[in-house]
Amino acid sequence: MLKSILSGEDCASCRFCCSFRRKSLWETPLFDRTTKEKLEQKFPKARFKKAGTSSFTVNLLHLYKTDDSEEEAACPFLGERGCVLSAEEKPFDCSIWPLRATKIDGKARVMLENTCPAINRQPIQNVEALVKSGLGEKIIENAKKNPDMIKEIKSGFEVVF
Repeated sequence: MLKSILSGEDCASCRFCCSFRRKSLWETPLFDRTTKEKLEQKFPKARFKKAGTSSFTVNLLHLYKTDDSEEEAACPFLGERGCVLSAEEKPFDCSIWPLRATKIDGKARVMLENTCPAINRQPIQNVEALVKSGLGEKIIENAKKNPDMIKEIKSGFEVVF
């Protein structure tokens, strides 16, 4: 969804969005039950855990080697060339990152996670234009259908829609 402003090469070489610090496990993407079950068949080593009322996320706890909150573990679906999931299997969270759905004063909003190195090379006006061209509405619609994807406001985010 962000291909109009981010290159696939930038994303594949960085892979920042596909590794999670222990303290940032709230960022792991969400899967519906059907997708989770398909992925368990296709990737038997992948582990999942319940996340919210009707969603699942990858369980990475067994991949950490220390108790350091800064230690990172890679998503089990990260391969040498990037994500190994098909477009149908890829979580919506992943397809919109570094954008996130959140709630501010009871209203669903779109926020930008500014730790993405590739997005930081883009003028904020490009990101805002993309979000306002329909992507923001799509994110809000999806969040209304799947409230588990609404993330808490964290520092380092900027409201864009």
